[in-house]
Amino acid sequence: MDLLLWITIGFILIGFVVLISMKKGMENKVALIKVNMEDEENPSKAKSVIWWIWSTTAWGIVSIFLVVWCFHNYFG
Repeated sequence: MDLLLWITIGFILIGFVVLISMKKGMENKVALIKVNMEDEENPSKAKSVIWWIWSTTAWGIVSIFLVVWCFHNYFG
């Protein structure tokens, strides 16, 4: 197996571990934002949730790109 395949597998697995480990915290932040609509800390909590969503989306897009690139190199 060459380096591209190991990078792809590692990137996807590490991303899943980080995603799963942060998921419960983000759910709690969203619940707190819903309950305390007038709280002064809500903008910073909302920003962290939005950044988490953006980074998860970027991780997914890069993962798809790496998988397609691996298939292109091995089967194309």
